[in-house]
Amino acid sequence: MKLKSFLLRYYPPGIMLEYEKHGELKTKSIDLLDLGPSTDVSALVEEIQKAEPLITASRTEQVKLLIQRLQEKLGQHSNHTFYLFKVLKAHILPLTNVALNKSGSCDKIATGSFDKTCKLWSVETGKCYHTFRGHTAEIVCLSFNPQSTLVATGSMDTTVKLWNIQNGEEVCTLRGHSAEIISLSFNTSGDRIITGSFDHTVVVWDADTGRKVNILIGHCAEISSALFNWDCSLILTGSMDKTCMLWDATNGKCVATLTGHDDEILDSCFDYTGKLIATASADGTARIFSAATRKCIAKLEGHEGEISKISFNPQGNRLLTGSSDKTARIWDAQTGQCLQVLEGHTDEIFSCTFNYKGNIVITGSKDNTCRIWR
Repeated sequence: MKLKSFLLRYYPPGIMLEYEKHGELKTKSIDLLDLGPSTDVSALVEEIQKAEPLITASRTEQVKLLIQRLQEKLGQHSNHTFYLFKVLKAHILPLTNVALNKSGSCDKIATGSFDKTCKLWSVETGKCYHTFRGHTAEIVCLSFNPQSTLVATGSMDTTVKLWNIQNGEEVCTLRGHSAEIISLSFNTSGDRIITGSFDHTVVVWDADTGRKVNILIGHCAEISSALFNWDCSLILTGSMDKTCMLWDATNGKCVATLTGHDDEILDSCFDYTGKLIATASADGTARIFSAATRKCIAKLEGHEGEISKISFNPQGNRLLTGSSDKTARIWDAQTGQCLQVLEGHTDEIFSCTFNYKGNIVITGSKDNTCRIWR
């Protein structure tokens, strides 16, 4: 095995190794999820070298410099103020979901609609690349896989469909839920997909074969969100039963229940490193929990209606919420303080997300538009 080059991954922090084995170019990643501004870099490099034979003594200084660059990036606290960049008028009937592709280029947006279609758009030009047709009822959730080769769409017709981004063709249909699918997401490597349904269950699927890997049963009402943490050791689910549950992703057992909201939980998420959990509720508040202690560390108050969507920026220091009060808000993830209100939509916001770098926000509303903020 011969090491060819290093690539930095800023969010979450890590180093990708490109190496040659039997004449083939391969990659592996060293995750540095615990890296912080105060980490002892020399000690960390020693640990990495013990575990990774590809990083020889001659590479020590190079790896130190790379980790210091990651540290600098993590230490930068953005005070970015977003302004409206573009409005996309996307579908005839109301939009239900928006997603940005995961690659750093961030050139594509997918939108799902009550019109039973999903459309793929260019961020820069607003051009529609594909219209995916095949669902027999409204599309209510969608996601790109991490490689940005597939879009998955979940529908009230109880199925999930996977679509090829290049040619616009349907790849496969996942069947097994007995009620509408309200949430879906891929794991980090893209070989698993998780779906949450109004049938109160969450299913983990093999994305390549379409077979069921696990069924998570424990919530006593409809599921509103379901996703993996970065290292895919945990699954987080939110429910109309006012709780979130944490599950062991390997065996499908529940390991913790997060409580505190007075009404249905409509969305939940991890930060990129999996250290923080955020929940959004119909009670008009959001909460931030420590994933380690499962304790609430901040409460986000200010919206005048239910919060239907919540997400961290890649750096993990900002939260974005979308609400039925027609606004989206940016929050400080440490203090819970509201930093900016994004106004302009004329109907409730049901979807909002940051791009990979955290410098673009997209919001989707029942006013049939997507707004891009940068």
